Amino acid sequence: MKNAETRMDKAINALENDLATIRAGRANPAILDKVTVEYYGVPTPIQQVGTVAIPEARTITIQPWDSSILGEIEKAILKSDIGITPNNDGKMIRLNFPPLTEERRKDLVKGIAKRGEESKVAIRNIRRDAIEGFKKQKKDGEITEDDLKELETKIQKLTDKYVASIDTIISAKEKEILEV
Repeated sequence: MKNAETRMDKAINALENDLATIRAGRANPAILDKVTVEYYGVPTPIQQVGTVAIPEARTITIQPWDSSILGEIEKAILKSDIGITPNNDGKMIRLNFPPLTEERRKDLVKGIAKRGEESKVAIRNIRRDAIEGFKKQKKDGEITEDDLKELETKIQKLTDKYVASIDTIISAKEKEILEV
């Protein structure tokens, strides 16, 4: 039972991390989480080579500690799929987030809903695996029929709780995108 709950927690965390990288028309440094820069031959996250700040609602600035890698940071951002063109002024890089069009917002909401459904499927698969494990324990004589029914009820309640949590996360992200 604990194993299933831990796996469900990981599924929720993965969804939250995935949704954090979606740009919602306002500056969010989490969209840079997957962007790495070649720094002394090692792929390094942008947050580890400079200061990432949000001076305005629609702007992110990246000020590297070593100004010689400004070009590398710019290339890394261009290669990534965040859809923002960096502005390099010789000292720092600015990322300006244009307002989202209505069509783009709708596409983002569809993608978010799809990711939510994928997370729900993952939660249900964890439930199925747990129930199979309980049935095996019953077959091996480790638990009784009543214990099996009780465990199935508990795992279903746990699944319902996590599915409701996914719905809450998805609706919050959709609201964030649609109201910007």
